[in-house]
Amino acid sequence: MVMDLYSRRIVGWPMDRWNSRQLVLDALSMALGHRDPEVDLIHHSDRGAQYTSDDFQEELERNGIRCNMSARGNCYDNSVVGSFFGLLKRECVNGQRFRTRDDARAVVFEYIECFYNRKRRHSYLGYMSPVEFESPSATI
Repeated sequence: MVMDLYSRRIVGWPMDRWNSRQLVLDALSMALGHRDPEVDLIHHSDRGAQYTSDDFQEELERNGIRCNMSARGNCYDNSVVGSFFGLLKRECVNGQRFRTRDDARAVVFEYIECFYNRKRRHSYLGYMSPVEFESPSATI
């Protein structure tokens, strides 16, 4: 999952059976497709093998993105993303049983694109949703 830390908007969120290099490459590609990043973009992650892989690091470099990884053993470095996953579990998937992966994917899509990004208010954003915060008329 890729979050724009400024607006808290989820901009990359592919789903697959496994957490792999390809999954994080797909998340980055999806995020770049939603954004036209300018200079000084930083990608923050933990030190998982998928993020330290040569192909992921090369993709960051190819797109002019600096890599910043959390300190070894420090779970607090990526707390914003951890908080999002806690919300996703509490507000969306806990207690649900999905017939198929496609059913799960549809529910997660609905949560991220229709609720979280567009309606869920964040105290950090002055109680606006990420989409509302990004609008040119937003004022905090």
